[in-house]
Amino acid sequence: MFEKEALEVIKENYDSIFSAEKKVADFVLQNPQKAVDSNVSELAKQSGVSDATVVRMCHHIGYTGYYQFRIALSRELGRKQYATSSRLQNKDEVGKVFHDYAEAMIAIGERIDVDVMWKCVNLLKTCRQAHLMAVGNTCPLTQYMGFRLGRLGIKSTYNVAAEYFLNHVNLADPDDILIAISQSGTSRQVVQGMELGKEKGLKIIAITAFAQSPVAALADYVLLSAGKEEPFNYYKGYAHLNETAVIDALLNFVMNEELIKNKQADKPEIILSEYKM
Repeated sequence: MFEKEALEVIKENYDSIFSAEKKVADFVLQNPQKAVDSNVSELAKQSGVSDATVVRMCHHIGYTGYYQFRIALSRELGRKQYATSSRLQNKDEVGKVFHDYAEAMIAIGERIDVDVMWKCVNLLKTCRQAHLMAVGNTCPLTQYMGFRLGRLGIKSTYNVAAEYFLNHVNLADPDDILIAISQSGTSRQVVQGMELGKEKGLKIIAITAFAQSPVAALADYVLLSAGKEEPFNYYKGYAHLNETAVIDALLNFVMNEELIKNKQADKPEIILSEYKM
């Protein structure tokens, strides 16, 4: 499927798809950059159809789903741009990369809802246990956050396998909370875990870059990990610096020295200190 350009695939299959799906196809053909910058919910809204119609259109033209189609389209649009982009050749250009990172962090801080942040802090401080969920290359963020929570005296569960974190959520108590991390906001297994959490009556915190996404829609509290809407870039989509920054900011306010002392949460660090020089 990736052997052909995504726009060409749409044109070849246009006559065989349903009329509602043609609305999606028409929008993509006329606005390919807008389409690739949109998640499934945003594309559906812009095309005047449902999320399911977008996914069906992708299936009918040969893709496994919208995400695979989006990657193909992004590759097509970004290939020339990536090939002709300026290479890092001097100190000033290297410095600019870090300057851009810093600007991104500042933009997130300016956009994030302060009231929501404090409500999330309170939830973490008062919950019995936090269940962390992510899939794919976002999983290391749950491991990082879970480790940090443990050092702050807060119990948590996390696992790279969806079967495990779904088990944790299914056995959760009413005073547990759920934290879903998904940059795209469209990870199906994360959405399924959130739906299960809703059934269990859990409060849900979402960390995502997209306010208009299934993950954001299911959450009680959303911490946005993007300072502004940015073009979708297949080659940079794996970077999670923004989500890590949001996690660190949240945990910075969660820190409770009295809780750490009462639960001896720093005892593992003391035990392991002999192995460090």
